[in-house]
Amino acid sequence: MENEIQINPYRKINSTSAYRRLMTAYYFMVKHPNWFGKKVAWITSGGPVEPLYAMGVLPFYPENYGAMCGASRMSVSLCEAAEHRGYSHDLCSYALTDIGSSFTDQGPIGKLPKPDFLICGNNICGTVIKWYEIQARHFNVPLFFFDTPFIYEEMEEHNLNYVQNQMKEYIAFLEKQLNRPFSEKRFQKACSLSFETITLWKEILDLPQHQPAPLAAFDAFIHMAPIVTLRGTRWAVRYYKKLKREMEERVKKGIGAFAREEIRLIWDNIPIWYDIRNLSKILSSQGAVLVADTYTSAWAMEQLDLNQTLINGLAQAYATIHLNRGLGYKIEKIANLIRKYKAHGFIMHSNRSCKPYSLGQLDLKREVTRLTGKPGLMIEADHTDSRSYAPKQVEKQIQIFLDMIKGKG
Repeated sequence: MENEIQINPYRKINSTSAYRRLMTAYYFMVKHPNWFGKKVAWITSGGPVEPLYAMGVLPFYPENYGAMCGASRMSVSLCEAAEHRGYSHDLCSYALTDIGSSFTDQGPIGKLPKPDFLICGNNICGTVIKWYEIQARHFNVPLFFFDTPFIYEEMEEHNLNYVQNQMKEYIAFLEKQLNRPFSEKRFQKACSLSFETITLWKEILDLPQHQPAPLAAFDAFIHMAPIVTLRGTRWAVRYYKKLKREMEERVKKGIGAFAREEIRLIWDNIPIWYDIRNLSKILSSQGAVLVADTYTSAWAMEQLDLNQTLINGLAQAYATIHLNRGLGYKIEKIANLIRKYKAHGFIMHSNRSCKPYSLGQLDLKREVTRLTGKPGLMIEADHTDSRSYAPKQVEKQIQIFLDMIKGKG
């Protein structure tokens, strides 16, 4: 396989150096907020960040940090530190990693930044509620719970009204914590930058419709960090403009993420952070490229209505993200990705940690294949805890799956 990997080399993205500088600067600010006269709020990945930037608050994302720990192969020791304190191995490994890091002051950036307050949105899962309550007690700081009803089919008006009121309560909470009135002018600016960032991210994710795909989903998994952490800032806008220019230049020249692209695949669920490089090599050695996924597109906020007032538009967008939608929506989303990107099949990560993302996947797999005629593969793992992963077994499953697709071709 090594020889085959050499035949199909990966083409490095030049913008990655700018990405690293950007994220280093972000974590430096979050680690030293007093130097910049800022407060820090821990916030869930699906929480509304625009009001924080409008109030001059730096957001810190424990899930994003958990992904860093997973990619750095530090999660297992941090999970074990939490388990030694009595927390169950069956909890989400993001939560265990974060709690373990709080106990030990260990991790890729060392000691975690102490939050001034926490913002918890349950539009991604229910685990975050207890997780953030634990951390609020640990750091002895206030917690705001941003509640969103689960949207099984279409969003009803009473659902929207409820989330709009949640947004207003959220803003009132920020005013109380910061002891100053909410600035509509700064809020408009943050939202404008956020919407521009989201638009750029959508356009970047659309580019792999071209064949060959200028970037793979594995690239998007890495370069998604600014859309999560810096959405609502000019830095994210500048970075994604740069990345988009580079990808558009690749499209013009017919340059793909890999030298050879024969099989196009869709990925479902959170990446297996500690094995991204290996999985990329396994797939690319067979000429297979992940061209799109359900994870990175979750921050594209498909239902962002710019014709509404800012609060109402954000309320609808944050209530209708991927993990807060019913199975019918998810089936149609993957089927549409397969059609849009002309994929030959799809890979589903059955994620031990993320129940909301993984429950119903067997039904999802069956229905997507029925709708598109394309085969699916389900592999079992955990997004950051490698103790729940059998790499050799997964490699064998992928090889059989790719051989089946080639046989059909």
